Amino acid sequence: MRVSAKAEEILEALWIATEEEGMPAADLAVLGVEADDQGLVELLGLSYVDLEGGLVSLRQEGRDEARMTVRRHRLAERLMMDILDIQGAPGDDRACEFEHLLHHGVDTKICTLLNHPTTCPHGKPIPPGECCDRARLDGRVGVVALTELKPGDPGEIAYLAAGDVRKMQKLMSMGVLPGTSVLLLRTYPTYIFKVGQSEFAVDEELAGEIFVRRGQE
Repeated sequence: MRVSAKAEEILEALWIATEEEGMPAADLAVLGVEADDQGLVELLGLSYVDLEGGLVSLRQEGRDEARMTVRRHRLAERLMMDILDIQGAPGDDRACEFEHLLHHGVDTKICTLLNHPTTCPHGKPIPPGECCDRARLDGRVGVVALTELKPGDPGEIAYLAAGDVRKMQKLMSMGVLPGTSVLLLRTYPTYIFKVGQSEFAVDEELAGEIFVRRGQE
């Protein structure tokens, strides 16, 4: 059963508070709702959450829906910021609107398009879906920023997210192009990586704009 957009927002906030921040329950104020909020009443009726003493807790029945709501939101953020280049607050706003459309397999199509990313643009984990599990079994891992690799990790450049023309030209002049193999050598004090037979050093900001398919030799 598909829940309303307001209910999804509550589930998302509740998942973050309880599953990611380790709180046993979330105060109504933390969730930004009142006890008679329509979205909360909907979730109570579905037995997805419990409300006691002003504290809302996530029931086992609601865990999967909450998890998938967070997944859809963070996939939407990746789509808006990495592919459509809608950055900052506008990207967050569009992602909030778009996440409610990612149902009935659409989220799987977006995830596959993005090659199963493991984190959102803010570095928070994207709960994996069945498509991610299949991709990992097949050896096709997700797209991450170069900054998320460890020294010695290989990858294949998936795309560049640099919005500045000069940055894009700099990367292209290095041979940093989609489909090119890359090997991260060092992360401090600068990011040093190898493309072909050449080694390059870039700062963390620029390294964060190079997205790679992890584990590609």
